[in-house]
Amino acid sequence: MNNKDVKKTVKKAYSKTATGSESCCSCGCTSNDSQTAKRISKEIGYSDDEMNAVPEANLGLGCGNPTALGKIKEGDVVLDLGSGAGFDCFLASKKVGKTGKVIGVDMTEEMVNKAKGIAKKNGYVNVEFRLGDIEDLPVESGTVDVIISNCVINLAPDKSAVFKEAFRVLKKGGRMYVSDIVLLEELRDEQKNDDDLLSGCVAGALLKQDYLEKIEQAGLKVRILSEDKAISETQYHGLALESIKIEATK
Repeated sequence: MNNKDVKKTVKKAYSKTATGSESCCSCGCTSNDSQTAKRISKEIGYSDDEMNAVPEANLGLGCGNPTALGKIKEGDVVLDLGSGAGFDCFLASKKVGKTGKVIGVDMTEEMVNKAKGIAKKNGYVNVEFRLGDIEDLPVESGTVDVIISNCVINLAPDKSAVFKEAFRVLKKGGRMYVSDIVLLEELRDEQKNDDDLLSGCVAGALLKQDYLEKIEQAGLKVRILSEDKAISETQYHGLALESIKIEATK
């Protein structure tokens, strides 16, 4: 599957998720049942207070809680790669306060529109959502203090470009906090070309060492914060993968 087809497949899946017409679980899908979304979110590290803050933005996606890792402080400019319905952006907005700003970037128009609607409804004035590709960010160079991303970079065909773009937009000393799926064993060819596994954050994932090397090659210093192998059983039917949480510093 070429890069164009990968993006088309991912956009289609996330459009369905944004409009509530998708009914499966794991990274690229959600459940119309809010209790299922809450259960998944709790398993991957969100508190009850966080889940109750903006419940309509919590689609039960992700594989971690990067806002909890990010050491976000008042006045920071925060960028969320693959912001979806804006759940992590809204949590970050409370931390940056009136003097800070949160920018969410997502390539799915339906997700961006959903996030904008939730922001308007709930009065979030320090959050902005932009339609764009995380391989070519619509963000000025050297303007971001903290980047967060939750189970999205695995969906990008050119992960090297994503990390190079992250390096470009970060300020000197800026930090990136990522929760993502990485493989512990190679997938079979039929798994790599499975649309459901692609939108479910598996088929496009890299082996862990390859993923870490691409971050370092972009010029960022990497530190592994934690690794969650249990997610393989709770969300991915025993596939040889894990959720890795990393800090990358410019």
